Order: sequence, then structure tokens, then C-alpha cells
Amino acid sequence: MKLNTRLFELYKGKYGSLPELARAMGISVGHIYKVKQGKRGIGGSFIIGAIKAFPEYNLGDLFYVNEGQLVKSSSNLPEFREYARRKYPNELDEDLITMIEDSIERRRGKNNDNGE
Repeated sequence: MKLNTRLFELYKGKYGSLPELARAMGISVGHIYKVKQGKRGIGGSFIIGAIKAFPEYNLGDLFYVNEGQLVKSSSNLPEFREYARRKYPNELDEDLITMIEDSIERRRGKNNDNGE
């Protein structure tokens, strides 16, 4: 399984450039270009940065596994947890994984409260 991102399509509507997106994510410009070019995988700092830069999106909107398989519903959260444990055992500890899941649930709650 490979984690992919839609950030490179989404950023154009909100940020003027990749360096501006990198600043919003709190990562280096080099980091963002390496991920875009496929020279670097998506890790914990990239995931957290994406959540910071795009708080209006849930994790399933920002990332997907393999070709088009979205990580979308809350029933997939245990799968995300297991994926994160296997793929990023040193980068994402249990507290960080829980924080990501909590963030997703809060956003889902806000979206449901707004009638979306």
C-alpha cells in the first residue's frame, strides 16, 4: 500500500505556489518538492502539515491509498491506524495517530453540523 495525496491539485485554489503551501504546512520547500516528484514518501510531518494547511478537508479528501482507493469513512479509521503503525512505526506514535483521528472526527462533526 502506498499513501498518495491530492494536495498538489488542491493547493492551487488556496495557495499561490508550492513554497507558500510549504510555509502553511510548516515543512521545507525541498520536502514538498521531493514528495511531489516521488523522491520522498508521505510521512508524519507531511500529514500533520496537510491538516494544518487544509483544515476544511478531512484526511480522506487529502490522502488516498493506492490508485483511487479513498480513506474516507469513520469505519476506515482502524484501517488507517493499522496502516500508520506498519508504514510509519517510528514517525507516527499512538498519540499522533489518535490526534489525527480526533481531528478527522471533529471536522466530520463540524461538517455534519453545517448540513454537509
